[in-house]
Amino acid sequence: MLEHITIEPKGDAQAAIIWLHGLGADGHDFEPIVPELDLEDLNIRYIFPHAPERPVTINNGEQMRAWFDFQPHTETAGNEDIDTSAAQLMEFIEAQMSAGIPSHRILLAGFSQGGVIALHTALRYPARLAGVMALSTYLHDPQGCEAALNDANLAIPVFMAHGQGDPMIPIMRAATARENLIRLACDVEWRDYPMGHQVCMEEIEDISAFIRRVL
Repeated sequence: MLEHITIEPKGDAQAAIIWLHGLGADGHDFEPIVPELDLEDLNIRYIFPHAPERPVTINNGEQMRAWFDFQPHTETAGNEDIDTSAAQLMEFIEAQMSAGIPSHRILLAGFSQGGVIALHTALRYPARLAGVMALSTYLHDPQGCEAALNDANLAIPVFMAHGQGDPMIPIMRAATARENLIRLACDVEWRDYPMGHQVCMEEIEDISAFIRRVL
């Protein structure tokens, strides 16, 4: 299993959120968000995995933490890396189930690259999940997702949030992902904010409300 950070609730964990960071960051990136969500009463265990280091084409082959090798202007580049990362995320889901948390109390979250993996995994997972938070991200290979879609996660709640001025992943790419997810029968909640490739306080409040709703 990948190295990761775990934040335990004060009481026995009743739910788990597995949260994947973006390109070049690590599991510590979203650690500070936990107290801001103000969800202590739900007894959530938060897990923040660190992506492996790999050479990334967009950064001249430099090694950095990445869920897959990002190559711009390609729809299916990184397929093998994405499948590997999805399998690693499934290990975390299964570990939580072994620890006594049912799959429908496990929520996946990811920012940017991490969101690609969270969506890719949730659509294929063979047991019902609580939902997905897809932050400043997109859907990789929609046709492949449609072919691999598992009925267990039909109508899964998906929270999509995006910056209106995102220079890394244009909002139109996210909007296209939203339409594809709706076509795949996901229950999509969409929010956009006057920001770039980041997270804002209003978004954190909306994330908190989504988590409370699905858990």
